[in-house]
Amino acid sequence: MDEKKELTAATMKDVAEMAGVSTATVSRALMNPEKVSAPTRQKVEQAVMAVGYSPHALSRNLKRNESRTILVIVPDICDPYFADVIQGIERTAAENGYLVLIGDCAQQNQQEKTFINLIITKQIDGMLLLGSDLPFDASKEEQRNLPPMVMANEFAPELELPTVHIDNLTAAYEAVHYLIGLGHQRIGCIAGPDHMPLCQYRSQGYIQALRRNGLTVESSYTSKGDFSYESGALALSELMSQPVPPTAIFCHNDVMAIGAMYQAKKMGLRIPQDLSVVGFDDIKLSQYFDPPLTTVAQPRFQLGRQAMLLLLEQLYGNSVQSGSRLLESELVVRGSTAAPKC
Repeated sequence: MDEKKELTAATMKDVAEMAGVSTATVSRALMNPEKVSAPTRQKVEQAVMAVGYSPHALSRNLKRNESRTILVIVPDICDPYFADVIQGIERTAAENGYLVLIGDCAQQNQQEKTFINLIITKQIDGMLLLGSDLPFDASKEEQRNLPPMVMANEFAPELELPTVHIDNLTAAYEAVHYLIGLGHQRIGCIAGPDHMPLCQYRSQGYIQALRRNGLTVESSYTSKGDFSYESGALALSELMSQPVPPTAIFCHNDVMAIGAMYQAKKMGLRIPQDLSVVGFDDIKLSQYFDPPLTTVAQPRFQLGRQAMLLLLEQLYGNSVQSGSRLLESELVVRGSTAAPKC
């Protein structure tokens, strides 16, 4: 499209590079100057004049009335799963002349006002949600006045947004079915937070795999975590304290699976001889843990890239329907799973 090639006005990134500070610091200096030291504020103001940045016009392209900036809302920036997703977003955004701002929903109470200000002052052209919630309260009517939005990773039909994700239910089903195929009949589950749709789908996949193979679903074989290493370790201790403990564990993410394997080793259990473990996501660490983790590999970079491309379609004025765009996942078998001991 010709409009992709248009020259744009100076951006906040140009100011940041000139001043030798981050774009976040530039934003604070312009929006909340009282939160920035006087020397830093002076450097930013000098850089604004030097590069021709127009904060009052909000750097908007004069021909297309754009800021060329995208806000990405991340449920938890500390979760390694999101690194490749964000990389896919940022690389695609840069290829198309857009800057990416990252908002961490784990600090939602502190960030909510900032997010709203970015929207009200039209400093962002669109939003990518990597979780299932808006980072602020907004009615259906108010949502219509928000900039274009796309959801990646999660699927929340009630938001009626274009969405890029995998089939979490089927992926979980296939992972648990694989464990059953190895001969495991006592399979535990370390689940993520109940309020997250992807966790609900993964739990459904776990349950369906057991039932379709004639196995009983034991509530005592499911323990809840919060996607952290620590919660995976605690959940593993809880599951292995059962009178008849499981011989295999399916985890809703790799981080909890790695925490569970760490705890299992502390308890003197051998993996996979005494306990098989399956994760979900295929983060980099899963390949290098001992033993390497069997896991569901998500196309994380492509999730980010395809979501950004979908948002760009809207920004260039093309009609985009809400609903799912499914990408493929794959069960990667490594050394953390084996047949149960006889």
